[in-house]
Amino acid sequence: MFQHRALRGLGSAVPVRVSVDRTLRVKVIDACGMTCTFCHNEGTPVSADNRVPQSGAFNTVGPSGRASIYLATNGARFVAASVHPDESFRAALEQLREALGLTEVHLTGGEPTLHPRLAQLVALAGNSGYRVSVTSNGENGARILPGCVQAGLQRVNFSVFGTDPDQLATVQDAKFRRASLAAAKIKALDASIRVALDLGLGTRANIVLPDRSHVGRVHRLLERYSPRLSVRVLSSLADGEESLDAIDMLLAELGAEPHEVHLIAGTSGFRVTYRLPNGRVLVVKHIRPLRLPVTCAGCPFDNDTDCHEGYYGVRLYRDPAGIFHVGVCIRRMDLCMPVGEFIRSGLRDEIRELRDQEFHELHA
Repeated sequence: MFQHRALRGLGSAVPVRVSVDRTLRVKVIDACGMTCTFCHNEGTPVSADNRVPQSGAFNTVGPSGRASIYLATNGARFVAASVHPDESFRAALEQLREALGLTEVHLTGGEPTLHPRLAQLVALAGNSGYRVSVTSNGENGARILPGCVQAGLQRVNFSVFGTDPDQLATVQDAKFRRASLAAAKIKALDASIRVALDLGLGTRANIVLPDRSHVGRVHRLLERYSPRLSVRVLSSLADGEESLDAIDMLLAELGAEPHEVHLIAGTSGFRVTYRLPNGRVLVVKHIRPLRLPVTCAGCPFDNDTDCHEGYYGVRLYRDPAGIFHVGVCIRRMDLCMPVGEFIRSGLRDEIRELRDQEFHELHA
């Protein structure tokens, strides 16, 4: 098994589960009501700041205050347009399902719940043979999630960037760094989580732990919500050992005991599940240094400093002309290609071969 600090000392009694990544992330909208300074925006330019076509360059700073942190160097060639629940989207989903054996769609943004036809997108993806989940900051979930559940939504992952107004305000653009605005966002998130739980929707809260000063955020989440909310702590590659030290501190304070290791062949993410003394489950998600053996070879960002995500999986985008593009790296958006071209390319085969090889190696 690959070496990672999170796996040291777990002991052979902790079971290891191995699965295969069969997930497609679809950016359905670029709009977002938050201005988080660390946002990668799925690798694409912020649409609100790039409405006028650019000649080979995009605005990296604009009046929206939103960020796309890799844009200056990731070779992005298009602005992401909203996805429509039409036959072209259905065709793209079905082609990729057949080409890669995909089974699950994660709808992302921007903020997906701002999409006026999100429920129709959920229904279309479900009818195309996928399980459907949404990643959301919670700003509009209380209003739109009931319709999405009726359409077949199975899970929502809430990204929690702050559990108190001052904390959330500090990671927003300076123009919007107001505690009153942050308080309204947290109130909306709270309402969205409670609606999701009441609907019986699979509900997760994802929270990044950069250093020990943020440990209290996780305690507050666990205290505020019932065990029906699955809390997932994410390590921060940008903060390295500080982040891992913070996770160790949290686990010790909670008296957490390791319960299961979940390795996923074909993606850099892996998870360790812990049991708390009260029986509640806590999941810690880490990133391992996975690379596509051919595509990533010689990449200028292939180092521990620049490559934060590794090979994380396949993403789908729609451009303003209605063309769907497949991407495999938010740090290298120049690798994006139209769906038909991707399916005929060696990149598709490389992904399938990596998944198969990893599955056998991780089992061994």
